[in-house]
Amino acid sequence: MAKGITRQRIVEAALDVLDEAGADAVTVRAVASRLDVKAPALYWHVNGKQELLDEMGTEIQRRVIASSAPRPGASTLESLGEYARALRREYLVHRDGARTFSGTRLTDPDVLRAQEPWLEAWTAGGTPLETAVDAAELVTAFVVGFVIEEQERSQSAQKDPERYDPERRDAFIGEHAPLVRRTGHLRSDPQERFETQLAMVLAGVATSLAP
Repeated sequence: MAKGITRQRIVEAALDVLDEAGADAVTVRAVASRLDVKAPALYWHVNGKQELLDEMGTEIQRRVIASSAPRPGASTLESLGEYARALRREYLVHRDGARTFSGTRLTDPDVLRAQEPWLEAWTAGGTPLETAVDAAELVTAFVVGFVIEEQERSQSAQKDPERYDPERRDAFIGEHAPLVRRTGHLRSDPQERFETQLAMVLAGVATSLAP
């Protein structure tokens, strides 16, 4: 085992690789090079790329939970909203964050157990466990999809600043679809769109939580 190599150092190096070169660049070999060791040294800690991604996703979820723990007296909807905002913040910190961390398996039982206070609070308020899980998964899916689109558009616009220019889009569509043309001018600040659409998602969740 290489001296000084820990899972935490591996995760930090993997996040650095992700931020510099994107999701496709994250490999055991690339992370080993970042740590100035040979790839076999990392196999004491991770079995391959998927386990590496799982460790990265676990670290992100650890941070999300730490920054969005349910407040005493907060409603289920309030807790879900705070969780959604924390998840988006953590995804946006890292290049390709939503695409990289979605679908990963949590590898730390403490991170899994940290979900217990959320579930206790929601079920104590009368929400069936199955409904609470469905609501959390729905909100998670919304955040993942929103941030994937947000990050992909941002990165594409950096390469081609005119890629999403509404005037170019209008000319491409032509004169015979005025409502479609208008949609290209409705895109507001991503933060505003996120809050608007999150409110719509939570309104749908509220109907499922109603007695």
